Amino acid sequence: MAQLPPFDREDVKRRMKGAVATLRHEFAGLRTGRANPAILEPVTIEAYGSPMHVNQLGTVSAPEPRLLTVQVYDKSLAKVVDKAIRDAGLGLNPQLDGQLIRIPIPELNEERRRDLAKLAHKYAEQARVAVRNVRRDGMDHLKRLEKDHAIGEDQHRKLSDELQKLTDDLVHEVDAALAAKEQEIMHV
Repeated sequence: MAQLPPFDREDVKRRMKGAVATLRHEFAGLRTGRANPAILEPVTIEAYGSPMHVNQLGTVSAPEPRLLTVQVYDKSLAKVVDKAIRDAGLGLNPQLDGQLIRIPIPELNEERRRDLAKLAHKYAEQARVAVRNVRRDGMDHLKRLEKDHAIGEDQHRKLSDELQKLTDDLVHEVDAALAAKEQEIMHV
């Protein structure tokens, strides 16, 4: 029978922190009424035979608090980028001016704020589930190590407790990030 690899705390920690990092990245894309270039990250455009993100086709910047601009590198793609932003379901209405696309960021109404808050909750729950899945994988690995007599019962309990504490800490971090994002969405 093949030898199980030893329990790798750092790998478990890295995977759990990856779930939290993904959450923070998704939160950056949630529109809060302020111009943030991350808003356009989910927008993809079919260009040069493959799907590309807006920031690969032009320079995205926020020259004013309520305005984004995209300076498209290739003038022939300006209309395509404009249409992709318009059709992305972000509630944005870009204005094309040659190679420059101006995107005014409208004020959020109460209903849109609630929708964004629900979306933030959904992202946070996905992050919690991802963290718990990593914990489950780690616990299963510890059980197999104990069953194969690679670690003792005491060491299994100690490592399980460490794993649970790490899980609790990162779930708390997810909850704190959600609370901060919700505050930002509802009180801009």
